Amino acid sequence: MTGGPVPDPAGSPADGPVARLAGLVGALRAHGFGIGTGETVDAGLALEAVGFADRGLMREALAATLLHGERQRAVFDRVFDLYFPATVTDDGTGRQGDGDAGRDGGADLAGLRARIAEALAAGDTALLDRLAAEAVAGFGGYGSGPGTDGWSSHQTLSRLRPETLLARVRAARTAAGQDPAFTDRLLDDEIRRAIEGFRERVRTEARRRVAELRGRDEVARRAVAGTPDRVDFLLAGREQLDELRRTVRPLARKLATRLAARRRRAARGEIDLRRTLRGSLSTGGVPVRPVLRRRRPGRPELVLLCDVSGSVAGFAQFTMALVQALRDGFGRVRVFAFVNRVDEVTDLLAPGPVDPAGLGERILAEARLTDWHGQSDYGAALDGFVERYADALGPRTVVFVLGDARTNRADPRPESLRLIADRARRVHWLNPEQPALWGTGDSVAPLYAELVDMRPCRNARQLGELIGRLLPV
Repeated sequence: MTGGPVPDPAGSPADGPVARLAGLVGALRAHGFGIGTGETVDAGLALEAVGFADRGLMREALAATLLHGERQRAVFDRVFDLYFPATVTDDGTGRQGDGDAGRDGGADLAGLRARIAEALAAGDTALLDRLAAEAVAGFGGYGSGPGTDGWSSHQTLSRLRPETLLARVRAARTAAGQDPAFTDRLLDDEIRRAIEGFRERVRTEARRRVAELRGRDEVARRAVAGTPDRVDFLLAGREQLDELRRTVRPLARKLATRLAARRRRAARGEIDLRRTLRGSLSTGGVPVRPVLRRRRPGRPELVLLCDVSGSVAGFAQFTMALVQALRDGFGRVRVFAFVNRVDEVTDLLAPGPVDPAGLGERILAEARLTDWHGQSDYGAALDGFVERYADALGPRTVVFVLGDARTNRADPRPESLRLIADRARRVHWLNPEQPALWGTGDSVAPLYAELVDMRPCRNARQLGELIGRLLPV
């Protein structure tokens, strides 16, 4: 959407371009964007330079001044569409006069689907914008109020089913002179992308209408999905997990640089106060030459103990792949997976780039992780680790346990975790659940947290921060 109405520069201050820019910046900051005062001023100057006549230029000018990476662009576009929408409803309430009339009209639905197919075949983006607005107005309203209580993109798309238009659009395209023997596959991919683009237009229109009803700020913060590194591991869908997996290597490079800097600082050693004071006698007691303790040689060892059952599997797989990418910095890395039985999977993490999804499939296929049932049992897994793999622990070993500490009412056997903590240099437990849920239902997180350092780790950003801070050097 590159054109359309834009805010009137002479409008009221409460809803003018300055207020909208401030709202846009505030919403982006709420999504974790590091936008400072200088960038905000630059964005205002950019808007002054490009003007308000071309919405596409406005979008690009603001993106150029406010964004720090391409991965932020999808979130920016959705928030921008809320504060600088392409269309506005007539009365500013989110209601349109024909919304109720079209909601149940089968003939209107068929006609709308036909027009959408024609617009997709022609690649007419302006018409697709208008059809998305018409679709939400006619089929997206819900509630019992005189107009509507809200707007739903899911309801609109479930009625329209644009994904079923592929054959109709393909027929229109091939009738225009394309050679189907050569272009079928390429054409289908192009049509699918166009259909997904229309689906996104419907979502944008529904969010815009909800924002008119409930306020842009609330919708921008609550109804716009954040960047992949801020998506909750336990709530991420397949597409979000796929996007998240693509961040493993960039995050690993960033962490490797941070760990290398920590190692350089640690190699210098800490100040030896006694020797420094003794050396200061020659300068009248002024410690002008600090004496440092020499750091003992030897690289730390790392052990990962990962629950790969159910919804926590994606979290464990992502963390294993991340640590695998950092393994060159450690003397030894051993990885163990469990559901209710623990098995070593170090050999499955081959050197080189690791695909978390493929790694998860290999672990489930080749490792023995369950006994007579398939439910997670932390007590049995901890017991099995102590009995079979106690040799993995030592004074240089740092252990990371990954899991939600939900035992399915089985015996948690905290004595095994206590034994692991006694034998290892340090134990950190990363829990993907929010702390408010620890101890609810079958969670024994508070019991385990008394024995080891347990920290919430709900998304990739938190994981990167924790790994960078807790990994030994």
